[in-house]
Amino acid sequence: MRLAIIGAVLLAAGAVAVAVGALPWADLVALVDRVAPILLFVLAMTVVTELASEAGVFLWTARRLRHWGRGRSVVLWLLLAVFATLSTIFLSLDTTAVLLTPVVVSVTRQAGLPALPFALTTVWLANTASLLLPISNLTNLLAQHSLGGISPAGFAALMWAPSLAAVVVPLVFIGIVFRRDLRKRYARIPVRRIRPDQAGGAGSVPAATDRVLLGASALVLALLLPALVSGVPVWIPALAAAAVLTAVFARRRPQVLKISMIPWSLLLFASGLFLVMETIRQLGAPVVLSQLAGQGQGTADLLRLAATGAAGSNLLNNLPAYLLAEPLADSPQRMAALLIGVNAGPLITPWASLATLLWHERLVRMRVLITWKGYAVFGLIVAPLTVLAAVLALAAARP
Repeated sequence: MRLAIIGAVLLAAGAVAVAVGALPWADLVALVDRVAPILLFVLAMTVVTELASEAGVFLWTARRLRHWGRGRSVVLWLLLAVFATLSTIFLSLDTTAVLLTPVVVSVTRQAGLPALPFALTTVWLANTASLLLPISNLTNLLAQHSLGGISPAGFAALMWAPSLAAVVVPLVFIGIVFRRDLRKRYARIPVRRIRPDQAGGAGSVPAATDRVLLGASALVLALLLPALVSGVPVWIPALAAAAVLTAVFARRRPQVLKISMIPWSLLLFASGLFLVMETIRQLGAPVVLSQLAGQGQGTADLLRLAATGAAGSNLLNNLPAYLLAEPLADSPQRMAALLIGVNAGPLITPWASLATLLWHERLVRMRVLITWKGYAVFGLIVAPLTVLAAVLALAAARP
């Protein structure tokens, strides 16, 4: 509700800007043409992942990860880290924060393991692993447009090295700080004997009771993922997948289909933010910001831009930080550096990314206590190291 209220205020402010001429009508039309397909993609993917979760896809995977961990905490942690990374890359950071967090917490609780290292792994990877593909993060989709509609393969070729560094650094930090917890062992249970509540628990994804829904959802995801990186506008396969799953659920479990499944608050917030940020850009904010971000192509210049993006994300939020600095990213290398800052840098303040707020909301529901002070202390160490490593990897991989 709070996000929706903020979005409504932003939309009203944007409407005023258009009315008084601060945002010219032609620029408004261009903005709508740019962001409408992106918001449609966000809507469709939210429906797809919510229905896949209802069908038990995440639960099914979690049960097997616990079994494959073979009673060793560190193995389970690494398996869940891989799961979180793949979820972020192919299904977006919000999916990892919203749908994977309850699964991860429940699996670790039922295994008798401390939740903190696993929960931190989930939220950090939800942010830092979102560099590789356009679909991984809303900022990436915006950047793809600014890069002239670069293909997913071309985007991955640009971002693979910083993406790898941004995944490794948080994992190394957690592996060192929580090494005692990760040495623990847990009881091994054959996967067929893990009860639904043992892998899911309160506040998690519901148990998979319908094999048709589970199979259909898994098949839709299996077909969707390659379609999303095929070069076709991503909203088309996402919308098709949402339509197919909606039809299947309408026949087998219609009570699941609710209007609340559509992320109205997020769409309202994003729409209002786009309007306000475009107005601020028209008023010359990027010119002022360029004094901080610089203009060069050298490693120091890239680090300067990335640091500006990271600082802006933690002060405001990663989406407005990106939108304000986007005009300064006038080359693929500088765009990559900006994405490093706004994707891998928002690890300090709770509002730095929406995914972090959604993650914390899920933890509160499951009565997992993580203070923002402790989160910020860890983030003050991890965020600069991650951004630095990713920028150095970007510079080293430069042709």
